[in-house]
Amino acid sequence: MAEPLNIRKIIEELMAGRMRVPNFQRGFVWDPERVAYLMDSIYKGYPFGSILLWRTKQELTHERDLGPFHLPQNDPEYPTDYILDGQQRITSIFGVFQTEITLPQKPLWAEIYYDMEASENAQDSSFTALEDNEVSDRYFPIGCLFDPVLYRKETANYDDTTIARLDRIQAKFKEALIPVQTITTEDKTAVAIVFERVNQRGVELDTVQLLSAWTWSGDFDLNQRFEDLANDLTPFGFKDVGGDKDLLLRCCSAVLVRDPSPDSLISLNGSKVRETFDHVATGIKGAIDFLRKNLHIENLDNLPYNNLLVPLTVFFAGEPTKQKKVTNNQRKEILRWFWHTCIHRKYNSQPTKSLREDVVEFAKLADGTVARLTHAANSFAPTFFLTNTFRLNSVVSRTFILLLAQNGPRSFISGNKIDLRRALKEYNRNEFHHIHPKSFLKTSKGSKLDDSCLANMCFLSRSDNNAISGSAPSAYRKKLGEDIEDIETANFLPPSTWEDDFEQFATARAALLFDYARELLDGGTTPRRKSVKHSI
Repeated sequence: MAEPLNIRKIIEELMAGRMRVPNFQRGFVWDPERVAYLMDSIYKGYPFGSILLWRTKQELTHERDLGPFHLPQNDPEYPTDYILDGQQRITSIFGVFQTEITLPQKPLWAEIYYDMEASENAQDSSFTALEDNEVSDRYFPIGCLFDPVLYRKETANYDDTTIARLDRIQAKFKEALIPVQTITTEDKTAVAIVFERVNQRGVELDTVQLLSAWTWSGDFDLNQRFEDLANDLTPFGFKDVGGDKDLLLRCCSAVLVRDPSPDSLISLNGSKVRETFDHVATGIKGAIDFLRKNLHIENLDNLPYNNLLVPLTVFFAGEPTKQKKVTNNQRKEILRWFWHTCIHRKYNSQPTKSLREDVVEFAKLADGTVARLTHAANSFAPTFFLTNTFRLNSVVSRTFILLLAQNGPRSFISGNKIDLRRALKEYNRNEFHHIHPKSFLKTSKGSKLDDSCLANMCFLSRSDNNAISGSAPSAYRKKLGEDIEDIETANFLPPSTWEDDFEQFATARAALLFDYARELLDGGTTPRRKSVKHSI
């Protein structure tokens, strides 16, 4: 056990850059009430825990700010004490009492006041966080206690009795000692193990934090690698993948141990994760490239299931310098799997089991052990497009949108091809509208079908929708481009679209959509040509 530190010494060490926060620590998460309770514990002499420091002469490549405070660099002649345990307490103490670093806006948790009218007892706190407009004469700002000039200024208007009372409060904080444990080692593996064990004693860390500690070394930081990956994917619209750490961990786990459960990674040697992370990153990039080129998927929101990325990552994982060669058969099998998984909502039931099975199969598809992926038999009928309603973020609707995208949809008014990259990247309700307008259906003969059933939805820009307004289909048909047949074929519009009979139209379009979906399930990907009437 090292010598305990007083608050002034902690502030000095932080301001000198000698006490710092490693990047594998979690960020500051305490709320104002909890900070106020810490101040009350210090004031009353209650135990509030020790801090654990790791002393090393090696400066880490990646570090974290102390809450909102950017700390200066340490003098290289001095060792650095990295905070392994107690970061929330140290940040709270520093934020409340330091007066040298000015923030654009001081956080509420750092504005702690002593309530001079509070009834001091063992249970209730005498300290509280206040907004500026809540402060009155009954509250004294304790942030001035370690700054003599500020303290004299804040106490200038009080009587001698009150000043004496405030002096006693100041003395209690100045005399308070924080127990410290320090480990001195250059063995980073031991440091990661200590960090894991210490943090498992208290608030349980999530897998990302544990794995970050477990795999960390001086030149490898998992959090930083995830951030770098997010930056690499940003130009392609997939920055959100880099921010979804649970998804990234599932990808890592699937590649390394053929098990998409992130917890299985904890049993691995940290060096194994470090050595193969580039293989995982290559797999993720390859998976995204495949989705963009073959399915018009422009961002993570387009995916019916985020977990679809996991088996694909397994297939494309490998050396960054070696491009994965995909055979035509493999491409068709992956596409069949995609549509079977989405249309049949495979990951809705027993998602972990289904995902684990897919990971194993994709590894075999990648190494040539199997030529075809297995798919469970599921019922699928044209009524799928009649009974399911359009809700932008549902699995069914996202699948439906991608199905429409495969057929090269066209603008109703101009006949030009829809800019799918823009429409799917923005991905909002303004790009999708009713073919038989809702206002028209209110005045037409009633139907048992929902007016927002999938069969009545299509890609339709806001400008096209405004041009159509609430007109009957037979009326707005006159506004369509010259090549109506191309528009009909590209948007799965049967001739009955223009007869103003909603139920007849919806049933006929559901049949067209169903026929195309079956082609996709069988491995077909070619957009439809001009066709004749379809019926169920």
